[in-house]
Amino acid sequence: MMEEEFITKMSETLQKVNAIDEELYEQYNVKRGLRNKDFTGVLAGLTNIGEVTGYKLVDNKPAPVDGKLFYRGLDTNKLANGFWNEKRFGFDETVFLLLFGKLPSKEELEKFSSVLAQSRDLPDNFTEDMILKIKGKDIMNMLARCTLALYALDDKADDTTVANVLKQSINLIAQFPTIIAYSYHSMNHYYKRKHLVIRHPKLKLSTAENFLYMLKGRNKYSPLEARLLDLVLVLHAEHGGGNNSSFTMRVVSSSGTDTYSAMAAALGALKGPLHGGANQKVPVMMKEIKENVRDLKSEEEISNYLVKILKKEAFDGTGKIYGFGHAVYTISDPRAVILKEKAMELAKEKSCMEDFEFYKRVEKLAPVVFAKFKGAGKKICTNVDFYSGFVGDCIGMTRELYTPLFAMSRISGFCAHRLEELSCEKRKLIRPAFKNVCSKKEYVALNKRD
Repeated sequence: MMEEEFITKMSETLQKVNAIDEELYEQYNVKRGLRNKDFTGVLAGLTNIGEVTGYKLVDNKPAPVDGKLFYRGLDTNKLANGFWNEKRFGFDETVFLLLFGKLPSKEELEKFSSVLAQSRDLPDNFTEDMILKIKGKDIMNMLARCTLALYALDDKADDTTVANVLKQSINLIAQFPTIIAYSYHSMNHYYKRKHLVIRHPKLKLSTAENFLYMLKGRNKYSPLEARLLDLVLVLHAEHGGGNNSSFTMRVVSSSGTDTYSAMAAALGALKGPLHGGANQKVPVMMKEIKENVRDLKSEEEISNYLVKILKKEAFDGTGKIYGFGHAVYTISDPRAVILKEKAMELAKEKSCMEDFEFYKRVEKLAPVVFAKFKGAGKKICTNVDFYSGFVGDCIGMTRELYTPLFAMSRISGFCAHRLEELSCEKRKLIRPAFKNVCSKKEYVALNKRD
């Protein structure tokens, strides 16, 4: 039998042997996806880092409320408006807040930003050996590969003391933008036949400015573009310990493994299309809607096309309207609210107001269409992916960069959760239980098997 035929046949067998009767989940009270019957998350740990609220319990039932996101107890809305109104970049102080539990003083922020800036360069020959020689078609995979490769260059890679893990964390936070920018240029060179450009990080630039410089070159971006990218990084930096990738970081770190292995595992989770990878879908979906709706100002036409998407008759056939809905947020996603407000400034600068108005129209109609289609009072709100996709388009980012940008930001939250996990005095290996429901079998000699 040819290998392909064997794989096809055995795949069909696997589907049968791996199938589990749905009734058994009810019988054994299995909380699928670690979620309770009321869709709240199963309480699996305690943290001081991030807090996400989208509902309150009334008579032991979740009641929707406006979404809130806190970093170390600080409302991200106040954090974002604070540095935005002062016309400063906020990502470095957000990283400081997440790692150390407090806002930095002016002197502390200057020192921390300097430490990050001096850590941006990659080790000697690393760019050539790990990014240019070993080609890659996906930046997230290249990022994970580079992260694991850095293990080999760290003389204290397996040292899990808090001081050493902090040093490793700062290095990775600083180096991720460089790895992502170089991986992007490498991918474009080898697979899209574009010129290969490698720009070295600059000490005087902020994280957002540096990334745009390495990506596009000097004088190829506006101050407002850099500020919006900085805001996107701040709003994606952390989202509580229960999100899939941060929980992965906690689970893997609880085993006592090294920082690089734990980080690669978290990146693998973040890449998934049901998690961080969803942000790539928004601009593609919006482009398809525009191409298939004759009058972009017609709410009826847009609503009809959104129904087609829900019926799996349009876009990618999944029935999902990307950029809407969230596991915790009900009425609103605070990140989307902040980003929408600031994105309008960028839309004006880039002459994209017509597109911005179209986004607002879809934002208004999608929850209504969804509620009518699903019935029983089903509600969804705009999530952060919706307007971050719009900002990415305005800045000139390509779809391949959206999830890596997410990783470039969320690594700060990953590192904070790893440090918290390792600092726990009574740390235990995270090990939930699975109920085995397979029927028992007797051994049959080889010559008597069917």
